[in-house]
Amino acid sequence: MGNSTGAEWQLCGTYGNGVGRLQAYFISRISGCMHGRIPQATYLQSKVPILVSPGQPAKHDYEYRRCGVCNIFLACEPLAGKRMVKISERKTKQDWAFFLKDIAGQYKTAKKITLVMDNLNTHTPGSLYETFPPDQAKALWDRFEFVYTPKHGSWLNMAEIELNVLNGQCLNRRIDAIEVVRRESLAWQEFRNNKGPKVNWQFTTEDARIKLTRLYSTNVE
Repeated sequence: MGNSTGAEWQLCGTYGNGVGRLQAYFISRISGCMHGRIPQATYLQSKVPILVSPGQPAKHDYEYRRCGVCNIFLACEPLAGKRMVKISERKTKQDWAFFLKDIAGQYKTAKKITLVMDNLNTHTPGSLYETFPPDQAKALWDRFEFVYTPKHGSWLNMAEIELNVLNGQCLNRRIDAIEVVRRESLAWQEFRNNKGPKVNWQFTTEDARIKLTRLYSTNVE
């Protein structure tokens, strides 16, 4: 994701379609950073695949042996066209806390990072305090402003789009080891960051207030 020196971004994900704007030569805030995660199963071929040959596609037997499951954390800055991926064996409070630390490390000069994520029970201050010393946990928590998507509304998080792209371009095949998942995902991250694709988010605040009217309080004049 890198240090986007000189840029300040409005929140552009969950409830609106904010527009990036270039600011002065310092950075005070990074907004519109999205976080999501999915489980990824690992599989081992039960029979040796037949490689591609002239006039013949590669062939894989339908049988496989399940090797386990790993977890994929992904954060993206949709207006900057940047994303970061981390593979872990589990999705515990400690795993999430260390991923949050990684995000903060990417924006060392930002005073506040706005992070959009879902309501998973590990996404709480307690996860940081169970992982780091109290002063470090408090300092890390203060770096962030958290915006939670509505329950059953994870599709409002643009990180879900990036996770689908990661699966379609990289992981939608049989992979037998977490080390391979990690290596392939990091290669995809570097490739996609170099291309810099951004998200054209078209679900505006006005659309949200109509489609999600039950989630908004009504002001009575």
